[in-house]
Amino acid sequence: MTIPVGVSSCVLGEKVRFDGGHKLSRFIADELGRHFRFVAICPEMAIGMGTPRPTIRLVGHPDRPRVQGTKDLALDVTDQLNAFTQQTLPKLANLCGYILCAKSPTCGMERVRVYRENGDGLGKVGVGVYAKALMAFYPNLPVEEDGRLHDPLLRENFVMRVMAYHQWQQLKAKGLTTSDLMAFHRQHKFLLLAHNQPLYRQLGPLIASASKDDVMAVAEQYIGRFMAALKHPASKKDHANTLMHLQGFFKKVLSGAEKQELASLIDDYRQGLVPLMAPLTLINHHLRLHPVPYLAEQSYLHPYPADLKLRYGL
Repeated sequence: MTIPVGVSSCVLGEKVRFDGGHKLSRFIADELGRHFRFVAICPEMAIGMGTPRPTIRLVGHPDRPRVQGTKDLALDVTDQLNAFTQQTLPKLANLCGYILCAKSPTCGMERVRVYRENGDGLGKVGVGVYAKALMAFYPNLPVEEDGRLHDPLLRENFVMRVMAYHQWQQLKAKGLTTSDLMAFHRQHKFLLLAHNQPLYRQLGPLIASASKDDVMAVAEQYIGRFMAALKHPASKKDHANTLMHLQGFFKKVLSGAEKQELASLIDDYRQGLVPLMAPLTLINHHLRLHPVPYLAEQSYLHPYPADLKLRYGL
């Protein structure tokens, strides 16, 4: 599996930071690197700043800051960064995700420090100029920061979104049809149910309205709402509700004792006594013994490669 994902170069261990160092993440480089093909970019190196180099920061209004030298305001690389961004972003349409370097005035996804021209701090109220343009240019693209990936819930959510978006990108590449759109929605129904029930209820009627003549227009609306739904991390209550829906498919084939065992395990998960993998493993066990084709195709049961072990901490 080759899934193209953009990444800040320093996160892969490349010595491109202002001090000649890096911010290597072993999880990203080693674990995710088994499944992702990284496209490494450092905007500051790309505009010729070199390393080591003077530090830069965001200066001015948080919505439209300049990128200037920390010690020398005469150093202003805003225009060079904007030109690089405008040239680069259209070339990244095949990406299925992007991992940015936290706190960076170019790559920070959120909470980047912004300063007034007199040097006074405005607080962590900015977004890196490259990151902001990236997210505006590709609003459906899964984007996350290296630091936030230490959080098990955010880590799992990001990888799950990348995998789903990769499937979507593959469909688009071969040419979407109404049947493709319906099949994609059917495959991800329980994933949507777990992450955002209001949007889940919107997407069914939207898919049903698609025709051969307007499939691309409907598809654009669909993927926007689909990715927005998945961006919302599922709570234990949401997962438990989804697991109960899955349990219903086995009500005619399980014994009373088996039904009680599964119901108890789902409730234990809801209370935080066991991880999500416990009821999921039992459901997959029953699915092997009592095949249900509709369930077997559900991405909720296997949203990403098992070797990443992302649900072990949920």
